[in-house]
Amino acid sequence: MKWFDNTALTIVIIGAVNWLLVGIFRFDLVAFLFGNLSWISRIVYTIVGLCGLYLISLFGRIRGMSE
Repeated sequence: MKWFDNTALTIVIIGAVNWLLVGIFRFDLVAFLFGNLSWISRIVYTIVGLCGLYLISLFGRIRGMSE
């Protein structure tokens, strides 16, 4: 499961960098690479969102380790 955690975290970090670019420069890297809301960019956004939701479980696992 550790490889899945690392993969999900990497994808979420890439998504965070994309949001940083949107916030500072108004440049959406995903839309630039794959087209504005094309089916590929929608898949990328969905994968990033699902990985983010999965990583919410880290809070419970971290809390469980500290107890």
